Amino acid sequence: MPSAISQTFIQMPSGIDDDNLYCDSWRLSVETNNAGYWKTAIPRCSSYVQDYINGTKYLSDSMVVAMDSIDFAKTINITSDGNDAWVFDIDETLISNKAHFQRHGYESKRANDFSFKEWVESAQAPALPASLELYNYLKIRGFTIFLLTGRPESQRNATVSNLLSAGYSGWCRLILRGKGEDDPAIVFKAGKRAELGKEGYKIHGNSGDQWSDLLGYPAAERSFKVPNPMYFVP
Repeated sequence: MPSAISQTFIQMPSGIDDDNLYCDSWRLSVETNNAGYWKTAIPRCSSYVQDYINGTKYLSDSMVVAMDSIDFAKTINITSDGNDAWVFDIDETLISNKAHFQRHGYESKRANDFSFKEWVESAQAPALPASLELYNYLKIRGFTIFLLTGRPESQRNATVSNLLSAGYSGWCRLILRGKGEDDPAIVFKAGKRAELGKEGYKIHGNSGDQWSDLLGYPAAERSFKVPNPMYFVP
């Protein structure tokens, strides 16, 4: 809800008390990073988020992001040296943990959430259809694909198994957090992109569901935000 101070200066339009209208605007604020730091959906919008994630709007929004990504990828002149790269996050970008969140009230995924660790080890998360189409297109076009995730190295085997069962294959490298790599996601991922740059890779595209997947230096030539109003990772 707007703060008391903002209400003093901003006249709220008629109908803003409608939860669906308000929460649609809240989701826009979240996706554009205007909301800044937030943890989980505000109580007023918890039902809205569940309906969105389980409905066709989420699938449609994801497909539009994939189509925009493909349109950009078509403009890239792929060279024969293998250095034209695309980086993907994994959770809520390539695969969906919706089934886990459905069982736990769409609560935020935290690093110490034992139930989420169990879910990861089960390797059951399905592919996000639009992302799988984008991934396969990029692979056919000749991009070198890197997977960069905040998951720990201890979950490598489960992650590989899940990705393969979901239909993903042919990536160049799967990068997970090693021992002692405890920086915030935005720092960790920017650092890994920098390492790839030093190896000679040119990161044309970067796809992620969190702004911390995309921001920080060096950034990709183009970054593509996949919708996720369920949780925020700084």
